[in-house]
Amino acid sequence: MFDFYPQLKQRFAALRTGAEFFSLRYVRESGQYLSVRKNVAEPPSLSRDEGAMLTVRVNGVEAYAATSDLSQKGLQAALERAEFQARRLKPHALLDLREQAVSSDRADYFSPNLDQAFPSLSDCYALLGAESAAVPKDERLVNWQVSLGITHVQQIYLNSAGAELRQAQRFVYPGLDVTAYDGNDSQTRSLGRENFGQQGAADVISRCGLIGAGAQVADQALQLLLAPNTPQGKRDLLLMPDQMMLQIHESIGHPLELDRILGDERNYAGTSFVKAEDFGRLQYGSGLLNVTFDPEIPEELASYGHDDDGTPATRQFLIREGLLLRPLGGALSQFRAGMEGVANSRACGWNRPPIDRMANLNIEPGDQSIEQLIGGIEHGVLMSTNRSWSIDDARNKFQFGCEWGQLIENGELKGVVKNPNYRGISAQFWKSLSAVGDVSTFKVLGTPNCGKGEPNQVIRVGHASPACVFSNVDVFGGDA
Repeated sequence: MFDFYPQLKQRFAALRTGAEFFSLRYVRESGQYLSVRKNVAEPPSLSRDEGAMLTVRVNGVEAYAATSDLSQKGLQAALERAEFQARRLKPHALLDLREQAVSSDRADYFSPNLDQAFPSLSDCYALLGAESAAVPKDERLVNWQVSLGITHVQQIYLNSAGAELRQAQRFVYPGLDVTAYDGNDSQTRSLGRENFGQQGAADVISRCGLIGAGAQVADQALQLLLAPNTPQGKRDLLLMPDQMMLQIHESIGHPLELDRILGDERNYAGTSFVKAEDFGRLQYGSGLLNVTFDPEIPEELASYGHDDDGTPATRQFLIREGLLLRPLGGALSQFRAGMEGVANSRACGWNRPPIDRMANLNIEPGDQSIEQLIGGIEHGVLMSTNRSWSIDDARNKFQFGCEWGQLIENGELKGVVKNPNYRGISAQFWKSLSAVGDVSTFKVLGTPNCGKGEPNQVIRVGHASPACVFSNVDVFGGDA
């Protein structure tokens, strides 16, 4: 582990520059994706990527350059390109960063169970094949797939202030989906869609429930074929954690990214209905809403010790008892806005600069079991597993669809309904939060594919949440 570290440190020490501050962020990433579709093993997809980003600060102006040439000559050339860009930018600079603090920390961070060897390629295919074979033979089951993605990342950050930060992480993504078709309608049911991911070893496969799920997921797909459409109208809405993660992501996470609030993303990923002056004032949700930036749950996808600018990551409340407290803004955005943020300056790889990204964004558990949540609903719908989403550029008006729905009448779960959808306005929706599940309903989930930035960056994001109830929500089915 960190086998390149001695050479990299030596080469960093030998770099020459006129910059008052400079840093190097090295990233090595390798991955494999395995899949069995309809009992046939598909060829593995393997990837490997390695390089470094050099960043300089010259007369208060910051610039960067990336390279895959990790020789002394290659690193020096990238550093010189960055310095050249910084000097060219000086007449046009909007900020003077000479007073912005830099990290001098030294620390290591590791994913849990990183010392445990992962099952071999053949063992993984055997596991996927067994789960695929468990899908029952039924002519209505027209497609199914069982998959497993594994990504290893080593990252080393060095800077001229003495920082030495090393991270070694393993990310695991199990998946299963089954599609049923009866000649008129098709329905797909999955194990959390592609949104189950955690750090760890083979224990992630067990925690996600992949083993033994094939027959159950197939049965649910068939149930959806026979189910009526979700009724239209105002009802209470019980969202399970695998849908809550999408709700958190789109209508809390993106609106609270500080660079978006400052206007950086308006021509691409959009803006935000949240304004800088709202922090400390805006009642974002009901008093039951407590949202944290939490990099300290070991298995969650975006847990880490320091962000990609070297800022130490600690748990912080973004929203407490419904009140908006702080944004998702890294060191640069905090400096620009004069606001406190969090350590979420992150890049998707060695050839991208860090920008404000949500990381682990979680809703804290409440005090009700799933039975209590259901028992408190007179007329409602339970919805699980996102399948479609649409939200405006300000991350305010939204419409989301789910794979699985069940009616709730007089405190009891009733029949399955298909094509469950709901819509709302972020600035109002969270105020309708009327019950929050306890730790027994709490799940740690995450997605590997959140996109943002120009050039685009696709990054890992974690979301942990209990089941939650929202009152008087506009729900509808596929015919609406």
